[in-house]
Amino acid sequence: MSGQVGATPPSSNPSGSTTPSNTTPSNTTPSNTMNTTCPQSISFDAQKVSPPMLQYIDVVKSYGTGSTEVRAVTDVSLTIGRGEFVAVMGPSGCGKSTLLHLAGALETPSAGRVIVDGNDLAEMSVRDQAEMRRRDVGYVFQSLNLIPALTCLENVMLPLELDGVATKQARLLATEALHQVGLDHSLDRYPDDFSGGQRQRIAIARAVIGDRRLLLTDEPTGALDTVNSDQVVELLAALARDRGVTIVMVTHEPRFASWTDRVVFMRDGRIVDQTAPDFGATVSSGIGVTS
Repeated sequence: MSGQVGATPPSSNPSGSTTPSNTTPSNTTPSNTMNTTCPQSISFDAQKVSPPMLQYIDVVKSYGTGSTEVRAVTDVSLTIGRGEFVAVMGPSGCGKSTLLHLAGALETPSAGRVIVDGNDLAEMSVRDQAEMRRRDVGYVFQSLNLIPALTCLENVMLPLELDGVATKQARLLATEALHQVGLDHSLDRYPDDFSGGQRQRIAIARAVIGDRRLLLTDEPTGALDTVNSDQVVELLAALARDRGVTIVMVTHEPRFASWTDRVVFMRDGRIVDQTAPDFGATVSSGIGVTS
């Protein structure tokens, strides 16, 4: 089969030679009609559409069996696009954090499928899932999980060094990541020497260092005051807007909806509603402000 797609096959003439059917005879005035088999149309139709960054398909997550079974997530289907900033809200115990654990391959679903960047997590080996977490998926935990014995810079370097990146290059990338979250000084200090807002920034820098395309954040402002909380959410919104990072943020704060592209509401393990916020309010940039 010829490599040309959409071309009209040639027709034979009595002399035995072939003349393409779209060739204009010399005694005929060319028509002004557009050629519908133009290469541009073929090229456009052949373009591949990128898959969503994150998909949950009929996902169920249960703990225990029989009479002791508890369902944390029930029949959840959700699609999150690339570069989208989504907030997940609902009362405590409704399954919000479990959704994040499933997306990060920290837990496996009891039923259904979780697909990250086109890859079905159930079809990935444990080794491949660990590699995905090191390179593609960042996680900001409620407790931050910064290592007290490592400096601010060393905490951010850690994922790259575990992935085999040379120390000099890891230090350069970590410094740049910290600069992006507004930390440019005292990088040789330890986590306990920083304020709560600054520690949160360190955790975010560690989560997005390298080419991370998906960021999962579990109550990233839970222990912060209003000023620091707003700065952290502004930072997350900037990552989605400027770097195209897909962000899923679990939160209890309704006021953060104005920074997000979509809000998903959960109750009793199910998604009960979704809504887009009012974008009338202008989002200011507080990235360069340290707390």
